[in-house]
Amino acid sequence: MAAKGQVDLLLKLDQAKTQLYHFKAVIISGMGFFTDAYDLFCISLVTKLLGRIYYQVEGSPKPGILPPNVAAAVNGVALCGTLAGQLFFGWLGDKLGRKHVFGITLLLMMISSIGSGLSFGSSPKTVMATLCFFRFWLGFGIGGDYPLSATIMAEYSNKKTRGAFIAAVFAMQGFGILAGGIVAMAVSATFGAVYKAPAYSVDPIGSTGPQADYVWRIILMLGALPAALTYYWRMKMPETPRYTALVAKNAEKASRDMSKVMGIEMQAQEEVGEEKVINKSNSFGLLSEEFLRRHGLHLLGTASTWFLVDIAYYSQNLFQKDIFSAVGWLPRANTMNAMEELFKIAKAQFLIALCGTVPGYWFTVFLIDYIGRFTIQLIGFFFMTVFMFVLAIPYHHWTLKENNIGFVVIYGLTFFFANFGPNSTTFIVPAEIFPARFRSTCHGISAAAGKAGAIIGAFGFLYAAQNQDKSKVDPGYPAGIGMKNSLMVLGMVNVLGFLLTFLVPEPKGRSLEEISGENEEVDQAHPTGVEIV
Repeated sequence: MAAKGQVDLLLKLDQAKTQLYHFKAVIISGMGFFTDAYDLFCISLVTKLLGRIYYQVEGSPKPGILPPNVAAAVNGVALCGTLAGQLFFGWLGDKLGRKHVFGITLLLMMISSIGSGLSFGSSPKTVMATLCFFRFWLGFGIGGDYPLSATIMAEYSNKKTRGAFIAAVFAMQGFGILAGGIVAMAVSATFGAVYKAPAYSVDPIGSTGPQADYVWRIILMLGALPAALTYYWRMKMPETPRYTALVAKNAEKASRDMSKVMGIEMQAQEEVGEEKVINKSNSFGLLSEEFLRRHGLHLLGTASTWFLVDIAYYSQNLFQKDIFSAVGWLPRANTMNAMEELFKIAKAQFLIALCGTVPGYWFTVFLIDYIGRFTIQLIGFFFMTVFMFVLAIPYHHWTLKENNIGFVVIYGLTFFFANFGPNSTTFIVPAEIFPARFRSTCHGISAAAGKAGAIIGAFGFLYAAQNQDKSKVDPGYPAGIGMKNSLMVLGMVNVLGFLLTFLVPEPKGRSLEEISGENEEVDQAHPTGVEIV
């Protein structure tokens, strides 16, 4: 709704010049994504080390690895927590307000990061169980940050640069990935220099050493640092003016908050009579018949495209170990000690992120308000489809040593077009196209659909991509459909994502109230006495 007493307020927000507060809001809002990416990056390194420390088989020619069910639990429990957090905090953000819930998510991340590093137990099983417990709650906190950060940034931004600012919040993931790589390399290099150890093939027990148990704990606990540094500023942020005016219905307070943080001076007007009329027109509930008529296809579009892109995006991590070994970045595990292996995997993942993943985020930031969300999403799905099929159809060709570099380039490009494409836009659009009173909830539903896709991508394809020949599968896994067929399926997933993008409207250059139809609600309620934006 945009009654006359709120029109000036919303107009001022939409026309406000880009200023320091917008950039400050990006950093404060983006810390959840920084922590999310840092944790996801580090846990793949940590699982290698946990295998060596806790699951070493005496006399084995190779270092220990986590059993498939333990690896799935350690990696997957945070994704499950994220899914639950997206739904719960998305709903809570609409009920209590963005600000009241925003600090809780960061506090949860800080406590859970430290708890993950302090995982205790007298046996491998109890250590893994404790680690999984804290990782679930870490994911729960991270999940809450998805709908809240996107909604807060959308509601503070002007309509001209809104896309870039929401994209910049999401792009903080890129810095989280790079920070994860730097921390992992620094900690492993320091321990490796201080505590010299032979290669596994020379001394299986001595190659890991008792100090290795501190390394993974330090890496995980350092994830709490960026969250702790921004906690104070997050608590100082006022409620978003749009929530205060449109949901809490206090235009006067919204005006005061805007004046305080953005230097926008204006006089609020009380419009009690008109608000009563608008409340009546604006009373349809979430998932009611009226909601489904207005926004049902939009919610289907945002949830389904996010679900599909995360299947493809998270399954891409399957190929990393093959790629790193193929291009000689990663020697065989038994030729290295634990710290060397950790350093080399961190370095390889860091380079892939630096050259493929991170640039994609920033291409989106700089271009989204020029070419639009819809176009970027179509471009991303199109090229992800092309590259998946290019990898899949001549798959044997790419396994030959002389073609390894080409394989790495195409692999890097799929990451680039995921981020300069649907991985970014599926985060941005749900924060723009739904009414203020449902915005956080609908973003949470869309994001939770994405995380369901991530769980399928990360674990379904871990099993699916196993060799069809049972004698060639990884230890502990059944035979699958093979890598080539898995890539073909992922190509089809991207085709479906491309088609479902047509359900989602283009929000570029329009006010949030215009896109969500809140202006239209006012028109229907009071056709003559209400001014609309």
